[in-house]
Amino acid sequence: MITYRPGDAGYDDELAGFQTGFALRPELVVAATGPDDVRRAVAYAAERGLPVGVQATGHGLPGATEGGVLISTRRMDGVRVDAAARTARIEAGVRWGRVVEAAAPHGLAPLNGSAPGVGAVSYTLGGGLGILGRTYGYAADHVRSLEVVTADGELRRVTEDSEPELYGGLLGGGHTLGLVTAMETGLVPVARLFGGSLMFAEELVDEAVRTYLEWTVGAPDTLTSSLCVMVFPDVPFVPERLRGRYTASIRVAYTGSAAEGERLVAPLRAVGAAVADSLREMPYTGSATIHSDPEQPHAYYGDSLMVRELSVTDARRLLALTGPESPVWTVTQVRHLGGALARHRPNTVPHRDARFLVQVLSGLDGTDVRAVRARYEEVFAGLAPVALGRSLNFCFAAGDRTEGWYDAATAERLARVKERYDPANLFRRRHDVGGGWNVSPSGR
Repeated sequence: MITYRPGDAGYDDELAGFQTGFALRPELVVAATGPDDVRRAVAYAAERGLPVGVQATGHGLPGATEGGVLISTRRMDGVRVDAAARTARIEAGVRWGRVVEAAAPHGLAPLNGSAPGVGAVSYTLGGGLGILGRTYGYAADHVRSLEVVTADGELRRVTEDSEPELYGGLLGGGHTLGLVTAMETGLVPVARLFGGSLMFAEELVDEAVRTYLEWTVGAPDTLTSSLCVMVFPDVPFVPERLRGRYTASIRVAYTGSAAEGERLVAPLRAVGAAVADSLREMPYTGSATIHSDPEQPHAYYGDSLMVRELSVTDARRLLALTGPESPVWTVTQVRHLGGALARHRPNTVPHRDARFLVQVLSGLDGTDVRAVRARYEEVFAGLAPVALGRSLNFCFAAGDRTEGWYDAATAERLARVKERYDPANLFRRRHDVGGGWNVSPSGR
């Protein structure tokens, strides 16, 4: 076990992650190489009453924090695929790209998200809304077992049968109930996709948004899609022809045939001439190109809202607040939910009745966080009548706002599990919710 304290050589390097906008300054950093290191770090923190947090890739930091113990799991990077059982055992520091590559030779795929550089375990504990979500559900729905260090310093192997309360609480509740060192999850028989994106420029943005929302009404469960509307920044890594342009991109992942996929996207192509069109049949290993999420670490702030419906009128108001006239540069995304995502499972992933997830994200270089938050409050106020709550996976550095994560029944369930397994609230660094769990304003 390697440890670092402020001022030590390697301290800053160990803390470095994808999110660069918020500083972490823990009292102690533990560079874990296995579950024994995690157990020792948890015991150390418990003896001193220090909060414990965990970081694999640093994509989903809750915000700036000081003090406590941070366990870095990036060295815990083992992946083992059991092709016959269609499962993968994934250690805490593994990124989704490695799991995709390990499963592909067997004609299998994990329920990963859009970005291959995201940590698989933390993503799954937050629910895990992936590119095959409408077909197979949340990543959390496919977990067979979890290896977790609880507040008493014990390493447990948790399944739905062995410890159903802890199993269900971890899958949706995140690292606030214990630190997961590995998980075994199911893989799905997907070797190829029809997918990619269609991008429309300024004069067709409104029509693309209207068409997309109407098109989702009849979409089969085998088709998962999303909409992204943004003004491309004028920076070197953006193609010159797109810099400063206001665009709407519709991203598609379809598990059926390419011919049927082309038939399904015909109404989208009818919007007009696309400035970019990457729709094609691809191996699943190419699925990261559907969203083409940024790979370079940067500073950002983001939040989300799960809504039971999204009308064209509401979408237009949303984009008026986040589009070219907004004083805050914002990427707005709308993900189509439903299908297998709506099926209730023995975990605590909430808001399954939502039809869409609305996400807003802003870069922070030269931008005041308070200005971003104020604009987001205005955006979400307009969606309040259709809001169910927020998504834990898509609260980027917005961990200081915990309301809306869970409905009342799920919040009560998590509070009971917290009281049993972590009554001293040791695991509060990821999202400092104490012994309670804030519910959505509607209480639904």
